[in-house]
Amino acid sequence: MKYNDLVVEKNTRPSRKGRGISAGQGKTAGRGTKGQKARTGHRKMPNGFMGGQRAIMQAVPKLKGFKSFHAKAEVVYTDCLNELKGKVDNYKLAEASLISSPFVKVKVITRGEITNKIDLETQFASKSAIEAIKKAGGSFKKVAIIAKPAKKAE
Repeated sequence: MKYNDLVVEKNTRPSRKGRGISAGQGKTAGRGTKGQKARTGHRKMPNGFMGGQRAIMQAVPKLKGFKSFHAKAEVVYTDCLNELKGKVDNYKLAEASLISSPFVKVKVITRGEITNKIDLETQFASKSAIEAIKKAGGSFKKVAIIAKPAKKAE
């Protein structure tokens, strides 16, 4: 590269399209030949517009149903609580492998009978499950879900 080849400042004019064949961008001015995109104002078409043909997002069938993003409560049955004694909360249920983690919602549902006296502290319980626990001499207390501990920055 020579000193006189260095481009210090912009000394090229913006290209003027459609000003004749000798100008370099004459005749079709870089728009190809014919068609909707060769005409003036073609940029006003919406996304997915397919030239008046039915758009792909209108042609594809929609998914049925409803997808809920709320985590469902894990179910624990009353006959599974016979193995536990004393105060039963999410931590104790997770230790007994009745739920996947102590940080999930838990709902206790009636199935079979409960014989042990327990003090249950979970997020939800059916009316019949609460009655069965009270009949066995225990109690039920509704508590909020336990928050996951924050990760420590190292």
